[in-house]
Amino acid sequence: MTLSSADFSAIWLTLKLASLTTVILLIIGTPIALWLSRTQSWLRGPVGAIVALPLVLPPTVIGFYLLLALGPNGYIGQLTQSLGLGTLTFSFAGLVIGSVLYSMPFVVQPLQNAFSAIGTRPLEVAATLRANPWDTFFSVILPLARPGFITAAILGFAHTVGEFGVVLMIGGNIPDKTRVVSVQIYDHVEAMEYAQAHWLAGAMLVFSFAVLLALYSSRKTKTGWG
Repeated sequence: MTLSSADFSAIWLTLKLASLTTVILLIIGTPIALWLSRTQSWLRGPVGAIVALPLVLPPTVIGFYLLLALGPNGYIGQLTQSLGLGTLTFSFAGLVIGSVLYSMPFVVQPLQNAFSAIGTRPLEVAATLRANPWDTFFSVILPLARPGFITAAILGFAHTVGEFGVVLMIGGNIPDKTRVVSVQIYDHVEAMEYAQAHWLAGAMLVFSFAVLLALYSSRKTKTGWG
């Protein structure tokens, strides 16, 4: 028994979704994490709690509210329809939005920890050398926080690959459009196709182990364990 064309299509769609989600999260998550690590504002608590919500909320809850918001009667759905974009539910774009929200804490929190670990001394030294904020970020913060970026990228990508509840709620089960690996496994099990489910589930298991091995090996190298 080997993987079918539908399985490969689901794998490709999943990898595309995870890659795009990770890039978007690194772009929007970096300023959020940097702000959370530096600010003394009272908004730090509420913003941090909002970012961490996906850690405690059931995926179906997030998917349900996204379904309402992006649907034809939702405020985002009405906006996209007025712009001639239609609704984003049951589309790849909708999957990306749901994945970004659901995987956000897995990117923001490692980045926030990395930025906090830098401390203020390197930034003060950069300021005495009259470095502007962009120079400080790219020449000081980014190199020092590199392990945090690696961890954030790995966790964000892996978490997106393993999504089920959110993608099923907001994207449904449309072949070549919204049917990702987790949904494809579910379909195989529903159809009593356990052999095909074993192949895909086994691939997910190997992938997850490889991701964790890479993550912990990276941490070991950076911290000098052993």
